[in-house]
Amino acid sequence: MTLSGDELFEKYLHYSRVRGIAKITIEKRQHVLRQFRNFIEKRGKHLLEIDKKDIEAYIEFQRIERGVAHQTLDLRLSNISGFYEFMEYEELIDFNIIPKIKARFSRNYKSAKHTHKIISISEMSDLIRSASDIRDKALMCLMAKTGIRRNELINIDLSDINLDEQKIRLKPTAKRSNSVVFFDDEAEDLLRRWLRSRTPRNKKNLPALFIGVRGDRLEARGVDYVIHSHAMRLGLHDPTSDNLEDHFTSHCFRHWLTSNLAHSGMPRHFLKEIRGDANKEAVDVYIHVTPIQLKEAYLTYVPRLGI
Repeated sequence: MTLSGDELFEKYLHYSRVRGIAKITIEKRQHVLRQFRNFIEKRGKHLLEIDKKDIEAYIEFQRIERGVAHQTLDLRLSNISGFYEFMEYEELIDFNIIPKIKARFSRNYKSAKHTHKIISISEMSDLIRSASDIRDKALMCLMAKTGIRRNELINIDLSDINLDEQKIRLKPTAKRSNSVVFFDDEAEDLLRRWLRSRTPRNKKNLPALFIGVRGDRLEARGVDYVIHSHAMRLGLHDPTSDNLEDHFTSHCFRHWLTSNLAHSGMPRHFLKEIRGDANKEAVDVYIHVTPIQLKEAYLTYVPRLGI
């Protein structure tokens, strides 16, 4: 008996949860797969019956009719390929055809090197100043001053913050080797102002640092909206461009901090501790940095925004 699309999705999503894939990643994959399923079923096909022409038609539909950027479509194809890789593993299909088609599609666009957009210190200052909502100011300043990832940001609770010692204890993740990040007095001032404004907004009495417009914990898409909307107004973000350099995303804050700390002369072993990358070189095991030394180095080299 052939399984329905819903049953196939549930098997794959259960497999993803067992693997420990982040909830937000699973939700994104589910969204992409549902759209793909609708497209395939409109062509009169079952998910397990697709062929090369179906995938080529999907690519054409996404690029020409929907106007989806190359990078976005490339990511969607990767999500779809992951699903069919699992179907192959479960012996529900003979062969996953997506990687070969995806590779050919990828060769047909932009051979230039992609880099994250790096803005100047004055542009970062303008970006944060442009926000009228103190929540948005505090959010963007905190990302700029700490270099934390988007998911790390939305998982911060009030109990994780020590304003007096200017530090935050992050929830453990596979990508981070350290649990504590520091911030300076500019970020502290905006955080204190946000916390005063947060109280009347927190009608559900949530522990989350950042609250969304509906009173729930701010989600990843809410963070993206904050960043993109303000960056677009300043001409720092062009969602219609296929060039990664034209997009200002949450991850650009991390690149911005890293670049400015490095250009200011922060020693490499301090910089790596600040970033908290999980992958380390063998020599890093023998270089010990105390929290006091790290905070002193951070406050010495962190860019001042004058906000």
